[in-house]
Amino acid sequence: MKQLTLTTHITEASIEELSPSERSLVEAAREATSRSYAPYSHFHVGAAILLDNGETVTGSNQENAAFPSGTCAERTACYYAHSRHPDSRFTAIAIAARGTDGEELAQPIAPCGACRQALLEYETLAGRDVKVILTARDKVYILPSVRSTLPLAFSEF
Repeated sequence: MKQLTLTTHITEASIEELSPSERSLVEAAREATSRSYAPYSHFHVGAAILLDNGETVTGSNQENAAFPSGTCAERTACYYAHSRHPDSRFTAIAIAARGTDGEELAQPIAPCGACRQALLEYETLAGRDVKVILTARDKVYILPSVRSTLPLAFSEF
């Protein structure tokens, strides 16, 4: 028997340390939280995806009284991005959230497992890493790829 170790490298930075394009993507994700429909959880999430054609596409979580019928911000953004720009590829995604008090979270949050898998599909389609930027009130986490958020990913498709 052999033990394996999985490691995820995360860079922690301040918003000021980001490049102008990364900062713009974070601001778009933060702004997208205002379009969230979250009457049940009161947890507002926004996502912004930068495409290789220079476009930024945003999405927000959309809840429904039939709880499995809602959609996370990340999947809202990625499905919309691909439906509007089917020939463009993702280069980066930023994710922001506001808690039940309406304030931006103190700690970055990561996408749920379903969103990670959906985003991995588009990273695979892009044929290159898609940077993941998780933002909070005073800091951001930068991950080199969607795959880095999903150890032992299902990618044989």
